[in-house]
Amino acid sequence: MKENFNKYGDWAVITGATDGIGKAFAYALAEMGKNVFLVARTRENLEAFALELTSQYGVNAEVIQADLSIDANVNKVLDETIDYDVGLYVGAAGFGTSGEFLNTPIMQELKMVDVNCKSIVKHAQVFSKRFKKRGGGGLILLSSLVGFQGVPKASNYAATKAFIQTLAEGLHAELKPHNIDVLAVAPGPVRSGFATRADMEMPNADSPKIVAETSLKRLGKRITTRPGFLGKLLGYSLSMTPRWGRIKILTQVMAGMTKHKTDKGAQREAH
Repeated sequence: MKENFNKYGDWAVITGATDGIGKAFAYALAEMGKNVFLVARTRENLEAFALELTSQYGVNAEVIQADLSIDANVNKVLDETIDYDVGLYVGAAGFGTSGEFLNTPIMQELKMVDVNCKSIVKHAQVFSKRFKKRGGGGLILLSSLVGFQGVPKASNYAATKAFIQTLAEGLHAELKPHNIDVLAVAPGPVRSGFATRADMEMPNADSPKIVAETSLKRLGKRITTRPGFLGKLLGYSLSMTPRWGRIKILTQVMAGMTKHKTDKGAQREAH
């Protein structure tokens, strides 16, 4: 696989690089000998991870501290990578919320759209222009199992992933003549910090490593990949169900993942 990645230049940019799926991509690419730009919100975590990658794999690892809900930081990533031979972009930054949409803070929901969608659109266009100029490249965009239908109690998050899925499918065809590969990655539940931030319980989940390694193998070969056992099992099972049925099933799934919130609310009322 390492030889097949020569077309993607000397450097890769990975957002959300210090946790979960993004971190797993950084490990996998560094192991292949790729230099990496690590993008995340916390400088201390970035610098520690960069040191680990350079020590373990002998690659260059540059850090960019950036909260991608802020436009200036989205541009910061573009500015700091402009002079490097970047041929691969992995848009793994993102977060979700859970619970009744009526009760979630609206600024948090809008921030989610900024990170999960708006930053991806800007990065995808600018990096694609650079890839076209250099003669090729690749975009890996993080969709999700929940991006193929509405999901109650994760309505806005599911909508952001539906956006990414549709964007990636369109760009896959549009950019192919320019030798730019685009892959939508649609995993099921994954063991990462996502569940903690979204306040959801995921007793069964796939490993981020499986997601990253499978995705890198599928880049340039597929439009969408569903990595991991649960991703495949749930994804293909749901794909055989009518859309209304998928919504009903995922309503029950989300009820289980957010049951602890309902229980806490009931306990507060009891007291």
